[in-house]
Amino acid sequence: MKKNINQKILLFASLTAIVTACGGANTSTTSVSNTTNNNSVSAAIPIGIAFSQTGNAALLGQDGIHGVKIAEKYFNDKGGVNGTPIKLVIQDAGGEEQTAINAFQTLINKDKVVGIIGPTLSQQAFSADPIAERAKIPVIAASNTAKGIPEIGDYIARVSAPIVTVAPNAVKAALKQNPNIKKVAVFYAQNDTFNKTETEIFQKTAKDLGLEIVTVQKFQTTDTDFQSQATNAINLKPDLAIISGLAADGGNLVRQLRELGYKGLIVGGNGLNTSNVYKVCKALCDGVIIAQAYSPEHPNEINKTFRQTYLSTYKIEPPQFSGQAFTAVQVYVEALKALDKKTKISVLSLPQLRTELNKEILAGKYDTPVGEISFTPTGEVVQKDFYVAQIKMDKDGNNGKFAFIK
Repeated sequence: MKKNINQKILLFASLTAIVTACGGANTSTTSVSNTTNNNSVSAAIPIGIAFSQTGNAALLGQDGIHGVKIAEKYFNDKGGVNGTPIKLVIQDAGGEEQTAINAFQTLINKDKVVGIIGPTLSQQAFSADPIAERAKIPVIAASNTAKGIPEIGDYIARVSAPIVTVAPNAVKAALKQNPNIKKVAVFYAQNDTFNKTETEIFQKTAKDLGLEIVTVQKFQTTDTDFQSQATNAINLKPDLAIISGLAADGGNLVRQLRELGYKGLIVGGNGLNTSNVYKVCKALCDGVIIAQAYSPEHPNEINKTFRQTYLSTYKIEPPQFSGQAFTAVQVYVEALKALDKKTKISVLSLPQLRTELNKEILAGKYDTPVGEISFTPTGEVVQKDFYVAQIKMDKDGNNGKFAFIK
């Protein structure tokens, strides 16, 4: 009886800590003891989160943190993994490759997590994911959409649909709004692997649709002044501008294009796919078209619950990165539950658990906020529902929403 009471007290304490963390406590350096002397998992099950909380990707990483915190509380309230709670262990992946590598190494070697969600940027993934692959620890990417991410290794998967599938939809939507589009100005961040990949897809799509690319302007994700690039493009009188950048630089480019008098449609890439871009270009964000792999209006029950929780917590509709981050946690939880029913997690060593968990992740089918998904043997997400949205800003320019184009 005393043993049972102590176990209940331990479980209650773990759940209380999780609820407190989800309510907004700073968990960026959280490290919990979840291993015994033989490196098996005990108490709460640690899942590593390596999202950018500082650096030029912080606006995107913030969306991811919101999504995983909601997921942590949601799944623990539903009993966690067959009665055992999960515990998110969050490390700041920053905005550079080395900061992501450092976060992965800490999560793997110090925090002893069973798997990792992250990093925020595809460019970081190409450097950090091989660390996890060598350690044989599963990684689920929640925002890495560049070509070749799942091919990094057997332990790498993603719930973020590849940009080659998603990006063309935005250009096609722009043409539907204005069939008279003929000339296109392209802008992209040349120091970021993802944006270089995305712009190639955008440019190919434009050419395939019979459009003329009149200029290709390059910039850095750290830039704030785009007067030269914007002026050069506007002088060529484009009907459409396509931007591949991150939220801060891309949002500033949108703002400066409008301030200099550009009146045509703007297509933004996946790096602008966050409500945090509103604070950058404010009222001048209005009308930007962005392809989506998530919709708050997806009708399944788990998305309805996720959306309601997100709205009540953050007072805005959940953006794509939040939905995908929640989905990544869900995949871990459901794969852990499936594994635990076959072989009790508590009897597996940590290396065994990581290996068997990876197998379960790839074998499962999941009904998530982004819709029904599964994985190919290489870890690529299989998803059928995609969307296009257009930013609609309030008159005061302080708030807005992604209005989905039917």
